[in-house]
Amino acid sequence: MQTNHTTSPSATDSNRLREVVRFGIVGAVATLLQYGLYVLLNRLVHPTLANTIAYALSFAFNYVASTHYTFQVKSTARRGLGFAFSHLINYTLQTATLALMLWLGLPKDLALIPVFAICVPINFILVRYFLKKQ
Repeated sequence: MQTNHTTSPSATDSNRLREVVRFGIVGAVATLLQYGLYVLLNRLVHPTLANTIAYALSFAFNYVASTHYTFQVKSTARRGLGFAFSHLINYTLQTATLALMLWLGLPKDLALIPVFAICVPINFILVRYFLKKQ
């Protein structure tokens, strides 16, 4: 009797849904970490620098959690470079959007919230691509 080792469409959909949920959990923790540090650092430095420092610390957590928990892949130099590249794009987008929000007059402690709404979905697509591609 021959066994079929292909994954059924419903199993694939279920795996992808679990991956999105795990991404949401890691993303929420990383975002809260970044936002909390950003608000604290805003009292000491310019918002762009506050976001840069907060982003760097959140990035380190996010990489470890994304490889081990979210996408459950081995951390390799190639994946690390891809992850860093996707986050360079995300950081650039966040910085430009933050500058726009501040220019529009949003209070500096709240200006990062709409930035997340714009950048998080884009970041998911980029990170998934770089960590999951063969």
